[in-house]
Amino acid sequence: MANLQFKALRKSFGESEILHGIDLEIQDGEFIVFVGPSGCGKSTLLRCIAGLEEITSGELFIGGKPMNDVPPAKRGIAMVFQSYALYPHMTVAENMAFGLKLAGHSKPEVAAAVQRAAEILQIESLLDRRPKALSGGQRQRVAIGRAIVRKPGVFLFDEPLSNLDAGLRVQMRVELARLHKDLATTMVYVTHDQVEAMTLANRIVVINQGRIEQVGAPLELYHQPANRFVASFIGSPKMNFLPCHLVSATETGARVRLEDGTVLAAGADARGLAEGTALTLGIRPERLLAETAAGEGTAKTSVIVAEHLGDTVFLYVQSPGGTGQLTVKAQPENPLRTGDETHLRFPAKHCLLFGPDEKTLPRLL
Repeated sequence: MANLQFKALRKSFGESEILHGIDLEIQDGEFIVFVGPSGCGKSTLLRCIAGLEEITSGELFIGGKPMNDVPPAKRGIAMVFQSYALYPHMTVAENMAFGLKLAGHSKPEVAAAVQRAAEILQIESLLDRRPKALSGGQRQRVAIGRAIVRKPGVFLFDEPLSNLDAGLRVQMRVELARLHKDLATTMVYVTHDQVEAMTLANRIVVINQGRIEQVGAPLELYHQPANRFVASFIGSPKMNFLPCHLVSATETGARVRLEDGTVLAAGADARGLAEGTALTLGIRPERLLAETAAGEGTAKTSVIVAEHLGDTVFLYVQSPGGTGQLTVKAQPENPLRTGDETHLRFPAKHCLLFGPDEKTLPRLL
């Protein structure tokens, strides 16, 4: 096992800088997930850890030792890729054993390591099969098993579930979480799927355009996003955003005006901002209430589409005074249907405000 540390790490391809000074420390035994949109630099950062990309400047430490000039094979890491990369002419056992054989381990050592990994992954019955006889989930288990037999200090996963269907992705998420608990090894996982990030990570690192936006536990990022980007990226369905203007600000909260003139309260500290400052109000779909009757502080609108899914209802409603739409996650007994008039209620303690710089204003409630 090992901890990792990045100090002002930068990576450029020619004149194009991809990573802009990454500072981060990953504790021994953590399950860390790098998440962000395509092209943000998360896979490049993972490849820098693996030694597959040369670091342009800055420092990388694994287990307290500098790694910039250490070849990949000497870093004590094992990597699982999006593609399974199995040798088609070899059996499962031979695929898992291949790396150890190249390293010169004895036959008894190799056999014991393969058997242990197969037991952990529950693939003992597959050891004599070839990859073409396996399902996608089974192939990914074999790829993970090939990494386990090496007993690395750090596991690196580069979008390992992307090629699986939805049902298998759920199953493999559970298995990866169990694997981390059983092995108690440092794991660094790259994905663009925030659901994977929320369910697997001890901490999430949100990356955008080669910079770290926020690092924290999944629920910390969900409830206390540092800025609008993190708020929009973490959570499914995504957070609702509405343009607004500041009406007043006190020590107990702020009042803002939406585009349709509705004045709402928000539990945010907007003191220091001038009246009329353009802000953005954010609220999660499960916190936004769609009601049939009007009330103080509600905004009148209509339901564009109602999706009744049995255990919940998703209402897609017209944004008050705007041309966009908002999402409401309602209880199954909600009576609203497509085309109905509705009145939206915004509980103040669940309303976030984002300033002109798109950073989250401090919460008061």
